[in-house]
Amino acid sequence: MIEQLFTGALLPDGSLADLAVSGGRFVAIGPDLAADDNAGRVDLGGHLVLPGFVDGHIHLDKSFFGEPWQPHRPAASLRERLAVEKAMLADVRPAAVRADVLIGQAASLGTVAMRSHVDVDATTGLSHLHAVMAAREKWRGQMDIELVAFPQAGIVTCPGTADILDAAIREGAEVVGGIDPEGMDGDSEAHLGIVFGLAERRGAKIDIHLHEAGLPGVEQLHRIAARTRALGLCGRVTVSHAYALGDVELPVLDTIARALADAGVAIMTNAPGDRAFPPILRLREHGVRVFAGNDNIRDAWWPYGNGDMLQRAMLIGYRSGFYRDEDLAVALAMATTEAAVSLGLEGRGLQVGAEASFVALPAVSAAAAVAAPPSERRVFRHGKPLGAPIR
Repeated sequence: MIEQLFTGALLPDGSLADLAVSGGRFVAIGPDLAADDNAGRVDLGGHLVLPGFVDGHIHLDKSFFGEPWQPHRPAASLRERLAVEKAMLADVRPAAVRADVLIGQAASLGTVAMRSHVDVDATTGLSHLHAVMAAREKWRGQMDIELVAFPQAGIVTCPGTADILDAAIREGAEVVGGIDPEGMDGDSEAHLGIVFGLAERRGAKIDIHLHEAGLPGVEQLHRIAARTRALGLCGRVTVSHAYALGDVELPVLDTIARALADAGVAIMTNAPGDRAFPPILRLREHGVRVFAGNDNIRDAWWPYGNGDMLQRAMLIGYRSGFYRDEDLAVALAMATTEAAVSLGLEGRGLQVGAEASFVALPAVSAAAAVAAPPSERRVFRHGKPLGAPIR
């Protein structure tokens, strides 16, 4: 039985179709679908329909979105940046409030799922995690949120953080984070040993920030791929940023790409504006899954961002030199289906059996929507308008 029928949808492949929904999932997609008189009906008026967006990397606990404008404060080093961040966070509303505001903003623009990195360390403890967990609970049913226990200040060089990471996983974080094993901690083997050991012990996934550049960064990627293969964690490990992949010559890139693909290690990029980043199409040719996230949004690290994953797809395409429709489709997939698979979200996309979570917007094609993201959007979760009760 069809509970809801959406008519006049323009699909990404350019065809017009109706979308039939029952139990919060698509039960039929095609032209001229029939439903009985009891079914609800929504005319989409020929608007383009896209899968709900997935933000593969965001920091809900850091953002100043919704706060008075915070001018950027320069910092000469990473340690100085962390000190600036703590000082700025002390002058704004609590993390739970700020996270709630940013989730609402992302949801209004069509994001239906996200992975948030949350700072945990020996000084912060689990306070940020508990705050974001409270915001996550408020949005349950409207936004799927996976949490990463993120050791922003390092692990080996920040005594007690390893135990805090363990506690964070026990209390509800699903992913163990890491950061620059050599650049931050000066001990790659110890850092990765803690991250992978905890993931194996607790059955958690892994997502490691890797800003280390050039050949040293590639060496870290080889270490991560080797540990992933050894522990059988294919599909459960992500490296975020991986700037080194944009620094090296093609023979080096191709070798590490094959290693990442063989190990099932995914790469997240937000196409940052101030440096090289992973060459998306080349990695995909080797079978590496590459997906997208917004990363920081209006915080102590940079003043940019509004939580819009369609705009992020545009920026990824712009910085990557994507001009053809098929390449713009890759940028869109990175913010939708590729990100969903990378986060382990099953049954997403515009297909029968998938969750009926989608965005309708005025655009003549998917490529056009990526190239110039429309501001007008209608967001549906489980076949219901955003904000409607989910049963």
